[in-house]
Amino acid sequence: MKVGVLALQGAFAAHLGALEQVGASAVEVRTESQLADVDRLIVPGGESTTISMMLERSALVEPLRAFVRSGRPVFGTCAGAILLSSRIVGGRSDQLCFGALPLSASRNAFGRQRESFEADLAVRGLDDGDFHAVFIRAPRLEVIEPDPPGVDRPTVEVLAEIDGSPALVRSGAVMCATFHPELGGDTRVHSMFCEM
Repeated sequence: MKVGVLALQGAFAAHLGALEQVGASAVEVRTESQLADVDRLIVPGGESTTISMMLERSALVEPLRAFVRSGRPVFGTCAGAILLSSRIVGGRSDQLCFGALPLSASRNAFGRQRESFEADLAVRGLDDGDFHAVFIRAPRLEVIEPDPPGVDRPTVEVLAEIDGSPALVRSGAVMCATFHPELGGDTRVHSMFCEM
């Protein structure tokens, strides 16, 4: 199994290190051919509008959209969760979101850089105690209510919460976190993603 990490901006190197610690073959993804060569993908944190612009400059918007729709596992952390959401609150009007999950993402909802914080989270599926999570300019996620009956929408499973809002969610092959699992030294969330 080859795990790609989108390496345009953000903490992609820390994700690569965490993946290697859990025994995954991890590679940087910067081009369409590199994206086509991976089995699963992490879209890391960083600055979501900057990542959007870099995706456009790298001609990766449509290949990434196709990857997300292909059913291959995708994990978005912080800015990556914003990009995988269906609606962005507080973003630019031209900012990308891929609609991988029925989520609304509010940018910087927990404050700016100086309000960054760490917290211990109870995560469903992790048996060895709480997960120490690092939140940097974290978004707030909200699950968008389902459409009227008869419309098929993915069910979102909330795996962890912070202050009453989802901090880690999963639906099918897609997982999103508002925190940075690559920065805390605990690789269990990366293992969870690799086992999906």
